[in-house]
Amino acid sequence: MPSVQDLLDEASGCVALGELAAAAVLYRQATELDPANFDAWHSLGMALMRDGQLQAALGPALMATDLRPNDLLAWTALSQLHVRMGQIAEAETAKANARILSLGGKIARE
Repeated sequence: MPSVQDLLDEASGCVALGELAAAAVLYRQATELDPANFDAWHSLGMALMRDGQLQAALGPALMATDLRPNDLLAWTALSQLHVRMGQIAEAETAKANARILSLGGKIARE
């Protein structure tokens, strides 16, 4: 059985080749092996978003912000996803959180 890191590495190779659906399958397997793995959730959301599966990308993107509420990249990606979905109010909220983090603030205590 492959490790989470093996799955992430293989999925990254798929992304590099433009095989986003295959990457998403591997990222999802990684989340099943380690449900607390931020990289797996964030990467799954990004792969699905890039593949045009916006609704499917929302859950993983939200999970990434839950796992790391002070991660600038996670909030930026969530904002981009909401923009692509036409959810402007939600995009602005996520953007505001990213802005707080970019200025050195915190969304949640660590």
